[in-house]
Amino acid sequence: MVEFKNIHKKFNKNKVLTGIDLSIQKGKTTAILGPNGSGKTTLIKILLGMTLANQGEILVDDKSIKNDWSYRQEIDYLPQIANFPENIKVKEIVSMIKDFRNQTTRDKELIAYFELEPYLNTKLSHLSGGFKQKVNIVLSLMFDSPFIILDEPTSGLDPVSLIKLKELLKKEQEKGKTILITSHIMSFVEEVSDHIAFILDGKVFFDGSIKELKSTTDETNFEYAIANLLNNNNA
Repeated sequence: MVEFKNIHKKFNKNKVLTGIDLSIQKGKTTAILGPNGSGKTTLIKILLGMTLANQGEILVDDKSIKNDWSYRQEIDYLPQIANFPENIKVKEIVSMIKDFRNQTTRDKELIAYFELEPYLNTKLSHLSGGFKQKVNIVLSLMFDSPFIILDEPTSGLDPVSLIKLKELLKKEQEKGKTILITSHIMSFVEEVSDHIAFILDGKVFFDGSIKELKSTTDETNFEYAIANLLNNNNA
């Protein structure tokens, strides 16, 4: 569905991506992993057109996205950090985002699912980090798009909300949606992902299934397998 071809990106003299080649399979859940600063969020922002690559090409359904951003209407995106206007209420930001996209939504369903009804008249500045993240999830998934991008979706969630998120993602997977995630919670990644792409030094260091990763690193534990990749690279 999505193909990154030789993607390069630098900020001033800092080279973040130095030739990313990666395919995101349609109907599968792919996790992009890597240490802090490895370029995971930058790669997502390039796909979304929020920043431009210095070199390379991205194909969506075998078509170049250059000068054609229509594909973004088929994407639900959860940013790593949601910079909400602090002085508006939950219900107001939901209404605002609905107006921006003007598409059919399922906001009421998700608000009920994450038990946010009592907070609809609460200003965002009065919410805890966990509740802000639940609002972030509702805003990101309420358009029920076929392609979902989640950048650190578990941030701030309590155990009950985390279980709800995993159950929601499993339902989305059953619908055949394509899901792209980043996360530092390896137990979450292992539970929801079909495919792993591990980025180091601006390149894809590993690309395959969790089973293949464990076999490659000779580890039975997923977290230890990831640590093995890092240790081998730093050796």
